[in-house]
Amino acid sequence: MSHFAAIRSQRGFRIIIAAVAVIFALSIFMLLPPASTTTQVLGFGHGQKPTTQSSSNETITIDTTLISDLSQYFADYPIQKPFKEKFGELGRRNRILRDWLIQAETCQDSSTQSILHNAIEEVAVAQYPFLLPPKESPHHHSRSSHHPVQDLRASFEPNSAGIVIPTSDHTLRYAAHLITSVRSVLNSTLPIQVVYAGDDDLSPTNRNHLWSLSGAGPAITFLNILAVFDDTTLKLQTGGWAIKPFAALAAPFEKVILADADAVFLQPPEAVLQHDAFINKGALLFHDRLLWKHAFEGRHEWWRDQIRRPSKEMDASLVWTEDYAEEADSGLVVLDKRRPDTFMGLLHICWQNTYDVREETTYKITYGDKESWWLGLELAGAEYEFSKHYGGIVGWENVDDNGRVGVCSFVIAHVDAKGRLLWYNGSLLKNKGQIGMEDVYEVPDKWMIDAEWVKGARKQDHSCMVGGEVRSLTAEELNVLQRSIAAARQVDTLVRTG
Repeated sequence: MSHFAAIRSQRGFRIIIAAVAVIFALSIFMLLPPASTTTQVLGFGHGQKPTTQSSSNETITIDTTLISDLSQYFADYPIQKPFKEKFGELGRRNRILRDWLIQAETCQDSSTQSILHNAIEEVAVAQYPFLLPPKESPHHHSRSSHHPVQDLRASFEPNSAGIVIPTSDHTLRYAAHLITSVRSVLNSTLPIQVVYAGDDDLSPTNRNHLWSLSGAGPAITFLNILAVFDDTTLKLQTGGWAIKPFAALAAPFEKVILADADAVFLQPPEAVLQHDAFINKGALLFHDRLLWKHAFEGRHEWWRDQIRRPSKEMDASLVWTEDYAEEADSGLVVLDKRRPDTFMGLLHICWQNTYDVREETTYKITYGDKESWWLGLELAGAEYEFSKHYGGIVGWENVDDNGRVGVCSFVIAHVDAKGRLLWYNGSLLKNKGQIGMEDVYEVPDKWMIDAEWVKGARKQDHSCMVGGEVRSLTAEELNVLQRSIAAARQVDTLVRTG
């Protein structure tokens, strides 16, 4: 017994005990060691998930000594290589940060608030060094190296919503098509921010081209991501898809509609902000196509190893339950960053897209950034919801060699909560991936969903959906696409001659 007492007196052992205890109990903050410095605040009742507002009148106790010890432990032992087996562990840490952030927002005691905020900053910077502003950045003096999380959250304009489009010189044309359609065809007045990684990524001349497309809405704004985050661990200038979560995180909007440059809307983008899934959960995602069942056993084994307690959203997933290959189409993601759980989930997503992690695991086990979105939210304990339908298709009617009637094209289509076409990926071009078809536009007139996919052998080959109802686009949808294509042709002249 004396030997045990001697060991227990050591600070390291106390911290390890704290780390174990928190995995099971910290999320409800019901810890009250008699020798601890504590404070009582209004909180959530037994069994409730922590939220920024609670109807419970229960008081809960925050053990500030435990928080300080635990934050020091996490800061001293950050997530390090190899990363493949650490995704779940980082998610558990983010759940703790989420709870601390919620308590900091609801606590009335200023000293306890300070302890919570300091703990959040210490742990967050250790896990996410990119949060520190680069020294040469104009943001360096406005964002403190001591409180980068608080400063970043303070930079979100209250009650704001906007569209964020990461783009480069290579995708300029598609971004121009998207902006013109959103502003001049769909008449959206949502602010639009274009995010890029330095002048070598999107030139000043091309930024001026996009700015000229502002139309009657607010002027297009631009954000150089290299001036916001320390790029040492990111390498975003050559990162391709990796810039997307950082663009969402850095944007000044609380509610972010993150769109790929080649996204095509058939409804005003404001519609996604009214989607029940987004309103209720704070994160709306869209499914990919159901393809290649049982073809990626290693991927599924890895997911199951990292996700030990799947959410209800996972339990409803056909990818999770029936081993289809890919879950998410990340061409459109809608996030409410004011929610602590969404914010912490987004930090996990960003981590998955940092250079070392994406090169070792994220982009090796899965395709690009696609799966990092739901996985980060899932592991961090954030609420999120997928659209109810897996990816459909917008294109042209076709009869295959077996006499099956279907719809074929080069895009994946998605519907709103009422089953109406909302958006698709792949650009307004008929086939943007085929050499020689760079100027071929054609208005699609049919679509299908909830049917069987027949995938083209190569990326530039068309795919088809068969076995379902062949539906016709409405006159309004056809009009949107016709006008968008007409506008795109005009934009092509601008971006090619400018």
